[in-house]
Amino acid sequence: MAISKELLDILVCPKCKGNIYLKPAGDGLICDDCKLLYEIKDDIPIMLIDEAKKIEED
Repeated sequence: MAISKELLDILVCPKCKGNIYLKPAGDGLICDDCKLLYEIKDDIPIMLIDEAKKIEED
């Protein structure tokens, strides 16, 4: 089961409270402002700042 549109609409980045969006692969949520990736495991977004992965800039 994928993350529902309703849940995506209310989730924000826990660090900056900014917008996040689903990765094209559907396996994580991205905050462009903080350059963080919040992984999704077993259809549950892991919205912990300490668990987020830093996104490398090109």
